[in-house]
Amino acid sequence: MKVKAWLSLGSNIDRERHLRAALGALSRQFGGLRSSSVYESRAVGFEGAPFLNMVVGIETDKSPDELKTLLRGIEVQEGRQREAGKFSARTLDIDLLTYGNQVIERHGKVLIPRDEITRYAFVLGPLAEVAGEERHPLFGTSYAELWAAQGPASNEMRRIELDLH
Repeated sequence: MKVKAWLSLGSNIDRERHLRAALGALSRQFGGLRSSSVYESRAVGFEGAPFLNMVVGIETDKSPDELKTLLRGIEVQEGRQREAGKFSARTLDIDLLTYGNQVIERHGKVLIPRDEITRYAFVLGPLAEVAGEERHPLFGTSYAELWAAQGPASNEMRRIELDLH
């Protein structure tokens, strides 16, 4: 049985090339993608070049762990260096935001849905754009409602017109 999953993509090193490569790899693996617009936002947690971010929806029969392994493989193909730490420049970052309506916990910590959905405008804004009527699995609130509640957070990013296909 296929499950809808939402992924967050970001890059601040050779940004367009790495996002384009990620979309190609995801399309080859999962077929049709549902993609948000691309947004530019400042680096969070460190001084660095601005990021390009977007959200992509896929349909998958892979388990969350299999999916995460596949996503890490795409990051590595694009030169991702994890040794640099969480808050550092990166060629490509792909995070599994949601997996159907499931809440997945390990060791008392919620892993899915990712907390970045409500913490960062560059995740919630694009997610609300493509899945506004869907509801956050923990809060039951639609992504559009969560985004509207963010208020001035949308000022932290700007939409970029890019053809990544």
